[in-house]
Amino acid sequence: MTEQYHPLIKQLLDGELALAELPPGLRAEGERALQLLAAVDRTPVVLPAAVDQRVMAQVRRRSSSPVGRAWRWLVRARDLDIRVRVRPWVVGLAAAAVLALAVVWPGSEVATSHAPVYVRFIFYAPSAHSVTIAGSFNQWDPGAAPLVPTATPGIWTTTLALPLGQHQYAFLVDGERWVVDPTAPSVDDGFGQHNSVVAVTSQDGGGRAL
Repeated sequence: MTEQYHPLIKQLLDGELALAELPPGLRAEGERALQLLAAVDRTPVVLPAAVDQRVMAQVRRRSSSPVGRAWRWLVRARDLDIRVRVRPWVVGLAAAAVLALAVVWPGSEVATSHAPVYVRFIFYAPSAHSVTIAGSFNQWDPGAAPLVPTATPGIWTTTLALPLGQHQYAFLVDGERWVVDPTAPSVDDGFGQHNSVVAVTSQDGGGRAL
């Protein structure tokens, strides 16, 4: 049987209040509670020696088992000193592998941002014997991209694969005269001359005529 005591009675039993400190209406109940508490047998319980030995033997047996040792190893906090030696060539190979994966992985920015666009250049020079085009896209090499004459007299043309971006260029006529493209915008080259400008912004299949 469990009896629910008033909170003040509980403080009395815990030694936080004295019987005289209770309100007069609770003192009788407090006296009965103290009498019940005094009647409780507080003699320490002592197990027989044989029982104690059997219990401790079981504890020692379980603690020495492989399963017990494994469990203690798992739950015990351990300070691990892990040292990994990485040689420089291993780091280089790993970086190269990551870069290669970024280039070939479908939809990656690296693969799409460097996709070339075929751009067709057309230049009219009826009296020229040779025409080449040089620009920022070929390190201004005058012999890297020659134009060829078309079936129409005076029309020279070539098609180049250019990366996305803005490029400056100029035509070299007969190996000695630089001429800007009259059909393209131009900018000051910083030396008192002008260069033509082509902006490559997207793929368009067969290239663009300038």
